[in-house]
Amino acid sequence: MAEQAGKIGVMICGHGSRSQAAVDEFAILAEKLPAMLPQDWETEYGYLEFANPVIRDGLDRLRARGCDRIVAVPGMLFAAMHTKNDIPTVLNTYARKHGVDVSYGRELGVDPKMLEAAGDRVREALDRANAELGPLPLEETCLVVIGRGASDPDANANVAKIARMLWEGMGFGWCEVGYSGVTFPLVEPTLDHVAKLGYRRVIVFPYFLFTGILIDRIYGFTDQVAARYEGIEFVKAGYLRDHPKVLETFAERVTEQLGEQVPETCGTCKYRTQVLGFEAEVGAVQESHHHHVEGQGASAPGSNVADCKLCDDFCTGECRLEQSTHHHDHHHHHDHHHHDHHHAEYPHAGHPHGPESVRKGKA
Repeated sequence: MAEQAGKIGVMICGHGSRSQAAVDEFAILAEKLPAMLPQDWETEYGYLEFANPVIRDGLDRLRARGCDRIVAVPGMLFAAMHTKNDIPTVLNTYARKHGVDVSYGRELGVDPKMLEAAGDRVREALDRANAELGPLPLEETCLVVIGRGASDPDANANVAKIARMLWEGMGFGWCEVGYSGVTFPLVEPTLDHVAKLGYRRVIVFPYFLFTGILIDRIYGFTDQVAARYEGIEFVKAGYLRDHPKVLETFAERVTEQLGEQVPETCGTCKYRTQVLGFEAEVGAVQESHHHHVEGQGASAPGSNVADCKLCDDFCTGECRLEQSTHHHDHHHHHDHHHHDHHHAEYPHAGHPHGPESVRKGKA
């Protein structure tokens, strides 16, 4: 095809993390992906915030190696604020400044390959539980899928779709969905509700790509709830990481951009469509607010629990409530940053099973 005449560069756009382990895991994914793409393509990666290299650095490296067509993909499971607003802002700004052709692909999304990867992680946990605790029929086991949680109902709903497909595909007795932040229900209220259902074994599966503060939070709350219900076995499943099927999906998100028919992004997006409860956000300005924490790494505020007066052994997210004067739906800190715009407030910010549930003294 004529459109592929120039040298092609692939840019994997990650979120970034204050956790060095998370950054290391993302780099592993970026190192493994080139083997699944045409040999003459160049591959780089970068992050929106906290970690280096930032996205701009990766794009610079691709241009320096002679790439005049750059194919970018979000290194994210679902399309919420980062995928829809933040990454495109960085890419569009760069493309305009340097006169380079940058296209942007879909997030990993609800995909049979992603479901297969998730199923493997759940099965690994089941096999371990059966070996260590004794066999138990799936019909007597409850699955809990924990997603990131966003101010975007489309992204939150996709976690629920993955959960239902795992539940129905594998035949669990029951399934519940929770989130690590922003929305509701959070991990603790989800597991407290599950404990009332009468299942002896509960598999807690974080539908996440990488480790980090949020994985610590999910496992930490699992331990807290397990201590309250000694008759129930709470089993922690591993997150997705660099599962071969995850890598396959990433490769497809790159190559499909050069196909005859490029798939549409974000069909049921609150910025395009009237979504129940979010009607006011149709046509809202979509822009990034990440420039102020680019590349800050582990020195960014809130980067470790040791400095926190609110948490003991894992980040509960309570610090977000202490900054409730800020109009942001994110898990990281925005101290001392003032913007000339703010994102729409999440309509259920005060929900008792949402971030408010982490306040000390609450059940």
